[in-house]
Amino acid sequence: MKIGVMLPLGGGDGPGGGMPGWQDVRAVAEAADQGGLDSVWIADHFLYRDPEGQVYGMHESWTLLSAVAAVTSRVELGNMVLCASFRDPGLTAKMAATLDEVSGGRLILGVGAGWHDPEYEAFGLPTDHRVGRFEEWLEIVARLIRGETVTYDGTYYTVRDANLDPAPPHRIPILVAGHRPRMMRLTAEWADLWNTAWYGAADLKLEERLETLRQAVELAGRPVGSITPTAGIIVRDPDQPVPDPSPKAIPVQDLPQAVTAYRKLGVEHLIISPEPMTPRTTERIAEAKQQVR
Repeated sequence: MKIGVMLPLGGGDGPGGGMPGWQDVRAVAEAADQGGLDSVWIADHFLYRDPEGQVYGMHESWTLLSAVAAVTSRVELGNMVLCASFRDPGLTAKMAATLDEVSGGRLILGVGAGWHDPEYEAFGLPTDHRVGRFEEWLEIVARLIRGETVTYDGTYYTVRDANLDPAPPHRIPILVAGHRPRMMRLTAEWADLWNTAWYGAADLKLEERLETLRQAVELAGRPVGSITPTAGIIVRDPDQPVPDPSPKAIPVQDLPQAVTAYRKLGVEHLIISPEPMTPRTTERIAEAKQQVR
């Protein structure tokens, strides 16, 4: 079972619930890299507006992930998840190939269709046909990073004899996050990994989502086990203050038992959103990982 952590990105993630700076992001990433965790992940948003209307600012995630690649040496690196609406598919594929080179083959390209209307509206992005746009975008990106020369004439995207030069030095795994039928079909067609989030203890909802993956893989005619199931969970360190703790968070001392439960269900990679997002929480997660049998 692999275990990774989300890195701080925006308002609420930093010390005391404020905006994290680069040094805060770096400190958590280095704690994960040095502590024996398997991966680090960064969300992808322009902003988040909560139901009460409060707006939280965000750093640009790919820039941060590139910087993290340069100051770590071992952990896998991924977006949880990159929003297809924010970047052209050709640009995304070029970015992925370059970051895979910088990181020495540690990139997992996590992608999704996007969902948070306020950031779309603030930056003038279309909110219609998000999954239809994502379907075209994903095919172009996947074929490019897998070494094809791509010509594609779609409703939303067009490319002509496009390829990546230089080509990615390693095969870049694609992770897709989603659970509805169309997204599961696309996962089964193009993905190497799949994510469902956010949970506390393993529950019936998780089991149902895992079953949707199994059915999608079977329908696509792919071998059982060809897509790695990953799950996002929330873990809290009770010894550190958290401004707005999640009611579903697992206490870090209970993480070994939770890992065992997720593993029994077939999850192969846990992606933890730590509360708070500090080096100390990350260290405690790494310590808990060592206790898993």
